[in-house]
Amino acid sequence: MYSTLSKEINSFTVLQLVHRASEFEKQGHRVVHFEIGEPDFQTAEPIVAKAENAIKKGLTKYTSAQGISDLRVAISNFYKQQGVEVPSDRIIITGGASGGLVLLSALLLNHGDEMLITDPSYPCNEVFTKLVGGIPKKIVVSAENKFQPTIQDIKDAWTENTKGILLASPANPTGTLLDSHKINEIQNFVEEKNGFFILDEIYQTLSNTYTSGLSFNQNIFVLNSFSKYFGMTGWRLGWLVAPETAIEPLIKLAQNLFISPSSPAQYGALAAFEEDAMAIHKERQEVFQKRAKLLAEGLMDLGFVIPVLPEAAFYLYVDISHTKMDSNDFCWKLMEDYKVAATPGYDFAEANAEKYVRFAFTTGEDSIILGLERIKQALNDWNIL
Repeated sequence: MYSTLSKEINSFTVLQLVHRASEFEKQGHRVVHFEIGEPDFQTAEPIVAKAENAIKKGLTKYTSAQGISDLRVAISNFYKQQGVEVPSDRIIITGGASGGLVLLSALLLNHGDEMLITDPSYPCNEVFTKLVGGIPKKIVVSAENKFQPTIQDIKDAWTENTKGILLASPANPTGTLLDSHKINEIQNFVEEKNGFFILDEIYQTLSNTYTSGLSFNQNIFVLNSFSKYFGMTGWRLGWLVAPETAIEPLIKLAQNLFISPSSPAQYGALAAFEEDAMAIHKERQEVFQKRAKLLAEGLMDLGFVIPVLPEAAFYLYVDISHTKMDSNDFCWKLMEDYKVAATPGYDFAEANAEKYVRFAFTTGEDSIILGLERIKQALNDWNIL
């Protein structure tokens, strides 16, 4: 009765952990949350005020499927501040980055086409591929190359059925960046193969050093989102930048699949790039960097290995091999017995998933200190320290 895809895809362990955490919290327990990739800060007040004002003005109707012009211009100016020229007519506003991936999958893949993704990576990427009958093909990446593929890895994985590649910079769950020369190198190879290159940059602005891949090559497809840096997770708003020739078919797909993005979210997002909101975002970025240092140093003091420290995003991809425990067992024991939530590598990878755990530093410093104390107690109880 139900589709093969609906039966094949796996549930997120992280969401099962979130559910279990909520059960403990209803019982009065304090749970330390290292599992969720969602900023703990509320959406910045200027964004909320702008959205409320739009609703009061009755700006709640359908918009253009491409998104309101003023917001696309604001995003274009955002790129211009980075020294990158991106015309607003090459920008499409989407229902989160996920909405963008649905559109790009429908545009770029036919039934049986392969798309290259990395292992580890964001787990939904392969689902978007399968949704349109495509075949996700994983490239196993390692700490030696910052959990990013080399050009040789891509060449070795490419077959006559391969149509393109989806990479993330900064990446989830590792927080690592693609080197600028590599972005251009990959796009040049892909163009030789008459393929496509999608670059997920939803954590871009959480890095002090990363400039959009569009500054190196204008022919890539770029995904971005208001969820992470701008703290608008539940507003479900993102954008994509595409080559000029792709815009018309993408708008046609958007009209049919989504009609338009959320009107209040779009009008609220207009404030995201204004000076007062950007000052808030910048301050929060600095807080995340302090948290990253605190959590990383604390975990390493307990014997954990972080083979590559993150360059952005808000995750640590941690090697727990010294515990001699499977990552799934480790995370569930930590939750059940010590009320600390972290995400096992199985949510992101097949290769080496048993030895990696993702810790998100999306919680306050007091919670990070408490979590480290509880993890230390667990290791003592398990005779690991």
